[in-house]
Amino acid sequence: MYYDDLITLAIAFGLGLLVGLQREKTDNHMAGVRTFTLISLLGVMSGFLTREYDNPFILPALGLAIAFMLMMANYIKLKKLNEPDIGQTTEVAALLMFALGAYLVLGSQLIGVLVGASLAILLYVKEHLHGFIDKLKQKDLSAIMTLVGISLVILPILPNETYGPYDVINPKNIWLMVTLIVGISVVGYFIYKFVGKKVGLISNGILGGLISSTATTVSYARKTADNTSISKLAVFVIVTASAISFVRILFEVGIVIPNHLGKIALPIIAVVLIMALICIVLFYLINKQDSENDKMPEPDNPAQFKSALIFGFLYAFILLAVAFTKEKFGNSALYVISIISGLTDVDAITLSLSQLIKEGNLKATFGWKLILLAGLSNILFKGVMAIVLGAKNITKWIVISFGITIISGLLIIWLWPESWYF
Repeated sequence: MYYDDLITLAIAFGLGLLVGLQREKTDNHMAGVRTFTLISLLGVMSGFLTREYDNPFILPALGLAIAFMLMMANYIKLKKLNEPDIGQTTEVAALLMFALGAYLVLGSQLIGVLVGASLAILLYVKEHLHGFIDKLKQKDLSAIMTLVGISLVILPILPNETYGPYDVINPKNIWLMVTLIVGISVVGYFIYKFVGKKVGLISNGILGGLISSTATTVSYARKTADNTSISKLAVFVIVTASAISFVRILFEVGIVIPNHLGKIALPIIAVVLIMALICIVLFYLINKQDSENDKMPEPDNPAQFKSALIFGFLYAFILLAVAFTKEKFGNSALYVISIISGLTDVDAITLSLSQLIKEGNLKATFGWKLILLAGLSNILFKGVMAIVLGAKNITKWIVISFGITIISGLLIIWLWPESWYF
């Protein structure tokens, strides 16, 4: 008994049912649940026949037969219906299901299942997808195209070799980090686009941290200058976005050095929990506000190519600066680099230090202190900006909230026991 072949038949049967069910639910006149299931099974049988008789002509012959039948069905539909649907979605889906059935036999079953499931989901979300596309603005398309250019055009052609002094400049690695940061920001931006502008206080802070906690700080601080009644609300969103920026740091570390995440995560999580407690206190101190004040300012395009280039150069510069400082002045001097780098861009110093830990040039038990210090430096920078740009009455709340965070973080760096790593 060939149990593997039975499993293949069952997978094809299930995928055919899944796609056919969706097509029949849309009142498609070309093919429904039975037709798609039969096409999928025919693909499997063509794969079996090709394998059994080692004949390369069986599969393309049956594929051409399927294509011919679809053409005839379209011709009849055009003749009989007054307003026929001229779309080709069902026809392409039918050909793809035939190919998937054959690929389940002759190729990778995992890829076949993933493509089949993706096809069903893509067909199902048609209306939602069209609605989303209709809402896109020019800057949204620009964000998508920039991310595609960064990740699928530039990244693959860059050399994967190290250059320059200290052997730390790897163009492919640098641009991979650029792609990671731009990708995180774009995901946060489109979550904002999906849920709409009015998403509530907590969601405002979370989305702000995903897109850019610095931009969120500037936006809400400026709002308080025009409307002092929302001061506590603005501070809550700013602190929440800053807390999420530490979660973002953990995500970046987990992507670059997942095997060292256990040594780095716990002290940073402790800072996140402290900030979460501050957010809870601020949330209960906020008086009921006009709903108009809950709207999150619409962010700019987070995938500007100029910003990506600047980040790439900054990341490379920090790699060189850390390597130079470590060699000339020792580990202690790296604290200064972390403080200065964290003032402007905590992502760049986080990824630079993570890369050095990955290459074995920096110990993870020391690297987390530098990463956390850079995050605290960034908190200080955002706090100063909020005080300068915002209303006078937010100064007290910013100083208290960020002051507790910075002092707690410094104490964690100083007093964290070596035995608490996991």
